[in-house]
Amino acid sequence: MKALQIAASGMAAQQMRVDVVSNNLANMSTTGYNARRAEFADLHYQQVARPGTVTAEDGSVLPTGVQIGLGVRPTSVSVLLEQGSLSETGGDLDVAIEGRGYLEVTLPSGLSAYTRDGGLKRTADGLIVTSDGYQVVPGITIPSDARSVSINASGEVYAYFSDAVQPQQLGQVTLAGFANEKGLEAMGSNLYLESAASGPPNVGTPGQDGLGTLRQGYLEDSSVDSVREVTELIKAQRGYELNAKVITAADQMLAATTALR
Repeated sequence: MKALQIAASGMAAQQMRVDVVSNNLANMSTTGYNARRAEFADLHYQQVARPGTVTAEDGSVLPTGVQIGLGVRPTSVSVLLEQGSLSETGGDLDVAIEGRGYLEVTLPSGLSAYTRDGGLKRTADGLIVTSDGYQVVPGITIPSDARSVSINASGEVYAYFSDAVQPQQLGQVTLAGFANEKGLEAMGSNLYLESAASGPPNVGTPGQDGLGTLRQGYLEDSSVDSVREVTELIKAQRGYELNAKVITAADQMLAATTALR
């Protein structure tokens, strides 16, 4: 009886679905987080009688045949690319990305990583970094005597000084776009790595070449929809319970078979 193995694959699939939902709900307050969705496909089929087979009795063709499915398997956990709502913070180094694109940062290993978390900070030397201390590319240093900092929609960074009327431009924040954003490799800490599936980054000025713009004093909220996630959780729970009942029924049928005299 294949029902035991088939139902077990269904229980494993629903368990993975619950894992993805729980991660989404845990990141409801994570800046710039995009919800994930588990996707599945059916397994191979046992071809007891292939469709179109000629029967031996009268030479007629089987219209459907007999194909026994062997269960389900996970295919991917894809990212739902949705723009999160913007929350006003008033911070001069808080920037939200409206549209496509990622901020590029440099990891201690020298590799580049990408993030939509615009909650930036400054070091003791004035260097603009992420909350984890990773340098934002290109490196921009804010002078210690700067009275305030302004970042416009195009990513130009200006510093205002008490003894000067006109601001001083410190640098240009760039954004990186990818042909397949869902192919980025998530590494935690709101960071992503380039992969063969995502393609190389297309670095440009915010607002150009399909890239989004920046909004100073705002942060992008998580795009997790709590109502949708709870609905998915209930559906996964029901699916798990139904597959468990299939295993119970199959076990009872096998018990009845072994009890035959």
